[in-house]
Amino acid sequence: MTKTALITGGNRGLGLEIVREMAALGHKVLLGCRHVTQGEQAAADIEGDITVVHIDLSNSDALRAQARHIMENHNIDILINNGAILRDGSVLSAKKEDFYDSIQVNLVACFDLIQIIAPAMIDRGFGRIVNVTSDWGSFADGLGGPVSYSVTKAALNALTMNMAHSLPENVKVNSVHPGWLRTDMGGSAAPLSAADGTETITWLATLPEDGPNGGFFHDKKPKQW
Repeated sequence: MTKTALITGGNRGLGLEIVREMAALGHKVLLGCRHVTQGEQAAADIEGDITVVHIDLSNSDALRAQARHIMENHNIDILINNGAILRDGSVLSAKKEDFYDSIQVNLVACFDLIQIIAPAMIDRGFGRIVNVTSDWGSFADGLGGPVSYSVTKAALNALTMNMAHSLPENVKVNSVHPGWLRTDMGGSAAPLSAADGTETITWLATLPEDGPNGGFFHDKKPKQW
């Protein structure tokens, strides 16, 4: 049976490449983005079953309502929490608003979507949740990025690990570091293309029943938290 995947931040960069790859694999894809027109323009040249849906990660109440509305028309089997923001600054120099906004978009919005969508996955006996994080959110790698990004991605990793204790084994949740990619976020100096970052994400999104759960991965290999 065809699975349906919701991908946040799906209108550009890594998110758009995930949309492209999941559609190529034969999945029904819900391209989640803040501006539906932009999403439709981005998806216009991609072959496959793609529906653009309104997902605004910046406001929890609105986001929860949007997720419920989507679920009235779609059974979401796969959730890929890809959407995020990157704001510069150290703990001393970062703007308060940037830190708070990063918590909302990079962490709270993922929690909101999981809390709304996961119960239906449990009821149907199948689910795959992929949280796109970063090596900047890894304690083992030193949490060396801008404070707003590193702290929220580390917290998203913690959410992944905690969720694995609460969800049944047939609803799998994992984190992934896709690598340093040439996107609006990663910049032009990055060594990898956006397409290079999709392999581990789509692997985790399509895991078999005996696949890993509650882990952190890069290049389809376990990564230290």
